[in-house]
Amino acid sequence: MIKIPIKIGNNVKIISGSEKNKTGEVIKIYPKTGNILVKGINFKFKHIKPNKETEIGEIKQIESPIHHSNVQLISN
Repeated sequence: MIKIPIKIGNNVKIISGSEKNKTGEVIKIYPKTGNILVKGINFKFKHIKPNKETEIGEIKQIESPIHHSNVQLISN
């Protein structure tokens, strides 16, 4: 497990990557991998196939975790 100085509910600023200089609130922490989930940051697309219950497929946007070294704590 990796010691992460960031806690759930903290506001963080993204300091590297495509989402650089954006801010958001931490909503989940993954201590085994050192990743955190930030609200409204780092969206990925998930393609869902149609099935018998839903006759149409869809593309959902989901938030993806980002490594804690790529964020900076801005408030507690």
